[in-house]
Formats: sequence, structure tokens, C-alpha cells
Amino acid sequence: MRYSTVNRQKGISLSGLLVWSLILVMVSILGMKVIPVYIEYASIKKVLVTISSDSSLQTAGLSEIRQSFDKRARIDDIDVVKGSDLQISKENGQTILEISYSVKTPLFANISLFFDFKATSN
Repeated sequence: MRYSTVNRQKGISLSGLLVWSLILVMVSILGMKVIPVYIEYASIKKVLVTISSDSSLQTAGLSEIRQSFDKRARIDDIDVVKGSDLQISKENGQTILEISYSVKTPLFANISLFFDFKATSN
């Protein structure tokens, strides 16, 4: 009895399964390395916006703003930047905070990912 093309088996071969598994593993590794970097960026952005909108810090000096950032950074487990890295300016009576930083994350072997971030409070 001969099988027609309609009744042939359909599915994925072992080599296809291995290729798709390798792709899935690579995407998972990349995600596990990239997502924490962006979570930390979001935390830094949140701290900058919080400090900028805090009415008690609108009349504060530069050192008080930097100390406030350091305290909030310790709470949010931010360790890539410090209060001394902040660029502080005043525009129309509002405090504008800005910070630029880079993060190098090892991916595997001698391959690394390099991220440049610039976060502002506005």
C-alpha cells in the first residue's frame, strides 16, 4: 500500500528540533543579560523624576540633591551611578537632573554587550 502525499507524516526532524532549541537558548541568554540592565535604567529614571518633583528639594543645594540620590539609589539597589555623576540644572524654577552612563555586560566567552544610557528627570 502506498501513501499519498496527503497521508505523509508531518512534524519536525531531530536536526530541526536542535536548531530551534539552540535559537531558543540563545534568545533566553540574551534576555537574561539585557533585561536587568534596562530594569536598572528604569529605576534610575524613576529616582531622577522623584527627586525632581520633590518640593522640599526644589530649594536644596547641589550636595543635598546628590545625597538624596545616593540614599534612594541604595534603597533601589542602583550601583552603576553615584550622586556625584549627576548633572544638575535649573530651568524655569524647576530642577532638571541628568545622568549619562555606560554598562558593559559579558554575554559569553569574550563577547560583551555595551549599553549607553542618558536619563533625564523631565
